[in-house]
Amino acid sequence: QVSGNKVVRSLTQVSLYFDFVHMCQYFTLLLQCTSEYRDFSPVAVQFLIMTFLSPADICCLGATSRYWRAMVRDPVLWKYFLLRDMPHWPSIDHVSMPQLDAPLISEDESLDDREEGDNKGMELKFDYMSEYLKGCPSCKQQYLPSRPAYEVMTSFLQSLMPSSEPRYAMFGPGMEQLDISLVTRLMHAPDVLPVSGPPHRQINGIGSGISYIFNNQHKFNILTLYSTNKAERDRAREQQQNISNKLFISEGTDESGCPVYSPAPQVQQVCQVVNGFIYVANAEPGRGKIRSEVAHIRAVLSSGGGSASRPLLVLSCISRGESRTPCVDVANRLGLPHVANPWMVQDVVVEPLSGILDGISWLLKCSGVKH
Repeated sequence: QVSGNKVVRSLTQVSLYFDFVHMCQYFTLLLQCTSEYRDFSPVAVQFLIMTFLSPADICCLGATSRYWRAMVRDPVLWKYFLLRDMPHWPSIDHVSMPQLDAPLISEDESLDDREEGDNKGMELKFDYMSEYLKGCPSCKQQYLPSRPAYEVMTSFLQSLMPSSEPRYAMFGPGMEQLDISLVTRLMHAPDVLPVSGPPHRQINGIGSGISYIFNNQHKFNILTLYSTNKAERDRAREQQQNISNKLFISEGTDESGCPVYSPAPQVQQVCQVVNGFIYVANAEPGRGKIRSEVAHIRAVLSSGGGSASRPLLVLSCISRGESRTPCVDVANRLGLPHVANPWMVQDVVVEPLSGILDGISWLLKCSGVKH
């Protein structure tokens, strides 16, 4: 007897040589001859096969007939893809953040009712296929609408006009808890972000921060806001303890018992003049789950006039290696789906600074810098 698992594993090897429809029909019959899948209905076996195909192959399969178009848009299938692939996405933002709490199918519908050639009841209650395509990095560019011609011309004309240097306030526990300092790495990485020197203008009580050059043409300034002095930060990092944050003033708790903070006076001055914010989150496993994180972000975003147009870039940082908290989990941990401002979570490895340019590119674009 042929093993069903061996048949399934061979899918990726033969998918290049069979057209999609014949491949699915062939493996449906073959799998039903195995002991593991003998009692499976044809539709259930087809769904099993589709879970081993890539999303691009699934879309090609859906283009072959009305039946397969309905089959490949099944919300259960695409929610499976979301749960499987989301932990590996390097970034997520306010546009591509998927919804996972929507109903899948109607209560009186089941996979067993979906016989081949019968598309009855295949209407979706929620389009998880679209949720996947707008969030998956490899599909995002094809899914998002292209820019109109007049917008491209406007961007070109704007690029010819001199613009002021945008400034961003950088804060967050990831600046202080990691073994490798993100700020130090940025200052000594001319091949990634060359330092152009401090700007002429000053901010009372804070300083001018550091100016960088993106893509060899766009200058921007980062104002670093640390929670306390360097000696206390180093001691807390060695002892792996949280320290009292001097950037915020506690205002008690709200009705739900969550902490409420307001920015310290010097931080409010910064919030009034910056074009956006950079929050450095600690994405190392088992680290960074600070209850006050959400409250700190809300306090900063609501200060300085509370403009909802200023972007928030979250750098989800680890010092080195590959083990990390997925960016989607970081977004939920920080309560970003409930934030009105444009936001993005970008995975960053501090030692090689991988991912940092993607985040800065998004931030500058949200600030009106065309590149």
